[in-house]
Amino acid sequence: MPAISETNNLGDLLKYEAPNLYSRDLATVAAGQNLLLGAVVGRDSTTGKLKALDPAATDGTENAVGVLAADVDATLIDREDALLITRHAIVASHALVWPVAITPTEKTTAIAQLEARGVLVRIAA
Repeated sequence: MPAISETNNLGDLLKYEAPNLYSRDLATVAAGQNLLLGAVVGRDSTTGKLKALDPAATDGTENAVGVLAADVDATLIDREDALLITRHAIVASHALVWPVAITPTEKTTAIAQLEARGVLVRIAA
């Protein structure tokens, strides 16, 4: 019998959030991005738009500002309906989506940046 696999959902990622949607913000994802639920993102300091975290960048996207709470396909145009977990929340480490070439040191830095914003990263089942 073939194995059935299921992609992560919000319950896999988000383990705690503050009441009344306090932990969430709507944000714009820059065109050219196709980001998955759990993607760690940075904000371009010029445009204010979200992009995938890029530790080597110098445009603001080297700093983690939150985690996406849903898939966002902005391949062709900016998407203004991205749901961002940005404060007072706990997320599961196994559900985070990191850049392919991120180093352990860069990941540790990004986790510290998230935790400074109040998004705690925890090992969870």
